[in-house]
Amino acid sequence: MQCPVCRSKETKVVDSRVTHDGNMIRRRRECVKCQYRFSTVEEMELLDIVVVKQDGKRENYSRNKLEKGILHSLSKRPYTQDRFDRMVHNIERDIQKKNKREVTSEEVGELVMKHLKKFDKVAYIRFASIYRAFEDVKKFQKEIKSLQPKKKKV
Repeated sequence: MQCPVCRSKETKVVDSRVTHDGNMIRRRRECVKCQYRFSTVEEMELLDIVVVKQDGKRENYSRNKLEKGILHSLSKRPYTQDRFDRMVHNIERDIQKKNKREVTSEEVGELVMKHLKKFDKVAYIRFASIYRAFEDVKKFQKEIKSLQPKKKKV
């Protein structure tokens, strides 16, 4: 790890802590040369997973692409970066749980919708409208109705 101040490659880890969800490790580091202290974060990465598109094309999994699609639906919505990162980690964890070398874009989309539904209902509707290609207002209404709590009969 390189010091952000003097660019020395000699740094030492002073402290390590696992985040509360267990998906990342925060490390406090100190430069041996200039004694500047800084933090780094290690996180798990999905490797060697191929996403099979609806047209049959295959492409390597891209976290950046996943985040970009979710961020589009979260446009102008309130959320913290920490909560967003946790959601992405949880989606990736669910992809890993499938224990397959290849996953379909449909499987990834359904996982995103599952997590977005809990994260932000407006963003969920936005994502679902594109993902499920809503063609009319009735499909929107049906999806919105599914988000409303069920009324208990007395």
